Amino acid sequence: MHICTHTAGHTETPRLYVLWVSLGVTMAESSHCFYCREDLAGKRFVRNEGRPVCVRCHTKFCANSCAECHRPIPVESKELSHKGRYWHEECFRCAKCYKPLAKEPFSTKDDRIMCGKCCSREDAPRCHGCYKAILAGTESVEYKGNSWHDECFTCFNCKRTIGSLSFLSKGSDVYCSPCYDKKFAKHCVCCKKAITSGGLNYQDQPWHSHCFVCSSCSKPLAGSSFTNHQDQVFCVDCYKSSVAKKCSGCQNPITGFGKGVNVVNYEGSSWHEYCFNCKRCSLSLSNKRFVAKGKDILCADCGNK
Repeated sequence: MHICTHTAGHTETPRLYVLWVSLGVTMAESSHCFYCREDLAGKRFVRNEGRPVCVRCHTKFCANSCAECHRPIPVESKELSHKGRYWHEECFRCAKCYKPLAKEPFSTKDDRIMCGKCCSREDAPRCHGCYKAILAGTESVEYKGNSWHDECFTCFNCKRTIGSLSFLSKGSDVYCSPCYDKKFAKHCVCCKKAITSGGLNYQDQPWHSHCFVCSSCSKPLAGSSFTNHQDQVFCVDCYKSSVAKKCSGCQNPITGFGKGVNVVNYEGSSWHEYCFNCKRCSLSLSNKRFVAKGKDILCADCGNK
């Protein structure tokens, strides 16, 4: 009886060693099985640690157990070994796809035997969308520490593939720009469209800068002085020419801008505060008693003369 050791045709580490046990046939000497004491003269037997053992007892007491099916590996079968573990040839296969690996390159991961392809899948990052492996060479997207297949990186709202489009995130969700604007952006009180940049607030309402214009001449008012009249906004020039009352003293518009922001109103007429003076002596009548004679406003002294 002799034992022959052969190396399987693997080209990658770890190498698989194949142990073939041949049966010895002894006709001349009389011997008995170490276990069952059967006379082995003229019969097949195996020498185990120098002791003759019949084929049946060798399988029962001496054979290695297959790491996959846990059955004994009889001397008639081809036995494969790797790092102290043994397999039937037909049991040595990939733990993931069950591809036979007796004559193929393989790798180990956590004591599991795997083909190269499955091992690559096992080590590859997982797609944050479909949770499948992202294999090397596959187009993918990385964002905030997560990875996606290119086709899995989609808008949370419309499910359209984002690809090279611009996008924004809200919490852990990703949105294409149109969906983000529709769902989260403020909308202009004038045109009702989303404000993505350059907006302003007036009276707690959002506006596009280009929508916030004079109600008369349509001049943009962002960054300029303006005033409100009957829920409409006007630039200074249009307010002066079209809206503002005329001072009964100087006949200029009363705008409330600059000098003389205070206004005096009396019987349907208006004055700049600094124009509300006695017609005869020009005394300022702001916060003073006065007398009206016809269209003239007089101080108390002039009125009594």
